[in-house]
Amino acid sequence: MGQKDDGEHGHDHEGFFGANTELYFSIGSGVFWFTGLVLSFISAVPQQVPLVLFIIAFLLGGYFTLLEAINSVRKGNFEIDFLMLVAAAGAASLGKWEEGALLLFLFSLGHSLENYAMNKAKKSIAALSELAPSTALVKRGNKQTEVKIEELVVGDIIIVKPNSKIAADGVIVAGNGFINQAPITGESMPVDKQPVSSRDDDFELNSLPDENRAFAGTINGSNVLEIKVLKIAKDSTLARLVKMVREAESQKSPTQQLTDRFEKYFVPFVLVLVVVLIFSYLFTSETFEETFYRAMVVLVAASPCALAISTPSAVLAGVARAARQGVLIKGGRPLEDLGSLTAVAFDKTGTLTEGRPKLTNIIPFSGITKKELITVAVAVEQLSDHPLASAIVEGGYEILNVDHVPGADNIKALIARGIKADYQGKTVHIGNRRLFEELTGEDVPEEITAQMMTLELEGHTVMIVHKDKQYLGIISVMDVAREEAAQTLASLKEIGIRRMIMLTGDNQRVADAVARTIGITDPMGGLLPEDKVKAIEKLKVEEGKVAMVGDGVNDAPAMAKSTVGIAMGAAGSDVALETADIALMADKLENLPFAIGLSRKAKGIIKQNLWVSLGIVAVLIPSAITGWASIGVAVVMHEGSTLLVVANALRLLSYKEPDRS
Repeated sequence: MGQKDDGEHGHDHEGFFGANTELYFSIGSGVFWFTGLVLSFISAVPQQVPLVLFIIAFLLGGYFTLLEAINSVRKGNFEIDFLMLVAAAGAASLGKWEEGALLLFLFSLGHSLENYAMNKAKKSIAALSELAPSTALVKRGNKQTEVKIEELVVGDIIIVKPNSKIAADGVIVAGNGFINQAPITGESMPVDKQPVSSRDDDFELNSLPDENRAFAGTINGSNVLEIKVLKIAKDSTLARLVKMVREAESQKSPTQQLTDRFEKYFVPFVLVLVVVLIFSYLFTSETFEETFYRAMVVLVAASPCALAISTPSAVLAGVARAARQGVLIKGGRPLEDLGSLTAVAFDKTGTLTEGRPKLTNIIPFSGITKKELITVAVAVEQLSDHPLASAIVEGGYEILNVDHVPGADNIKALIARGIKADYQGKTVHIGNRRLFEELTGEDVPEEITAQMMTLELEGHTVMIVHKDKQYLGIISVMDVAREEAAQTLASLKEIGIRRMIMLTGDNQRVADAVARTIGITDPMGGLLPEDKVKAIEKLKVEEGKVAMVGDGVNDAPAMAKSTVGIAMGAAGSDVALETADIALMADKLENLPFAIGLSRKAKGIIKQNLWVSLGIVAVLIPSAITGWASIGVAVVMHEGSTLLVVANALRLLSYKEPDRS
């Protein structure tokens, strides 16, 4: 109990009976102590028999406590185990073997049960590392060979059979099907997968579309897949995830640092108090035995076991629970900070929006049908390599529901104006107002201009379609908001996030338009990466704490400057995993309210644990000094409070986000 510096909480104590040896020793100690107690009331039994049983109970209960104490004293720390041993030895020196044995029995029982409970939380994390299979079926030449996953090299083609685990991060080169990605990304539904169209050797896992990539530890559906390995076992997303979660366990939260500082001064204070009490018989009418016994009771009462374990146990359980949901929280500091936020800043493109333009409006004029307008637009735009052209073509084919639209001829890009082509013997122009004012020498018709201005104010990029001498209509494209963005921001508002800021390089008009549709409170447009950093610094002055949510690449400087950096879609992305304090493994914005809710719950539990642990110490020390509490009472209350705070922390493992539907 109370091992604080390495993020571990006690040792596994592999021994005579495996990992649970300490538990068996403490149970044995209890059995001997209880038997001795019963026999001590039977007058026919010689006094030496219960005494021997108490001594055996003392030795069994004290064995692992002694190991811990030696370990901490070697490091120059006088910790709780040391205080307990001194108290038990003091009781024994007064001939009170029964109470010394009770102390060590309950202390070792509390210690081993606490380790058992903490291991339960750790197993949630350890289960991650067991997700990947130990071997993989590799296709080399015409042969299929089973190899250990450590022997896989980048470029190997692995064959993944139905309903089996995927052994490495890679790109799907053959086979269609579904993959259950929940173990890595927390996604509840299986994800549709298909092979890449090109066999290009230069694949980058993070830049691949989700339907083409696979992660180690995820589970294949009902079809055989062939996957080209892009990362060796130790570099896989799963391996990095496990490593970072392990590191997160040992990162101390602000509360943990505070309690560590408290204990640093508190333990020497207790030792001085004990020495003063031992020698208080010189100034009172009490005997040395009485003052010594009372000093030993104070020693037990003042040991801050529950305090030492209250924060690490909650952090560990919180980190483990988040990992199950596909949220990687890198330690106690971000776990605590996240819960105290009142402002969250978001990158726009790819975080709040889809990250690519979509066809949003088709408005025909002059008696033209919608179908005729979009057919002409698709025929011309499918020859262009402009980013907006692919959005028009993709959206157009969806609306027309056909496999092929005959293409135009003689396409010509008109810089900063639009595009020109021949279609069905007529000349077609698609572009902005400037193009048509130059072309016709007249203003664009008023009704077209009015429609365009309305859409432009909403953030759309609008184009006029003109054939021969006739205006056919207008089409617009826009990087649209994610489906879940508005609901997520509404949930954040509900849980008390006052300001939701959007930082974007787009112009302010586009920023305002997107903000209106999804519920952003502070849209900030026209920002370069360095402007985003300045915006975060300003927000920190105004709000105290601010989170930055982005994709972890171009947003890295702003994320680093924020109180909590949160990376979206971090699965497969080394930069995002390294930059962020919190990584949403799936590209799921809706996991953000869950993470904030979990953090608040963790903060609440840490606070409760501190009140319990400090409250017990505050009651026990005066009780021990005044002689009200015996060693037995002090031990029971002391160990009870320790188990109570651990049990309270483990409630985080079953945390569920409140239903706001």
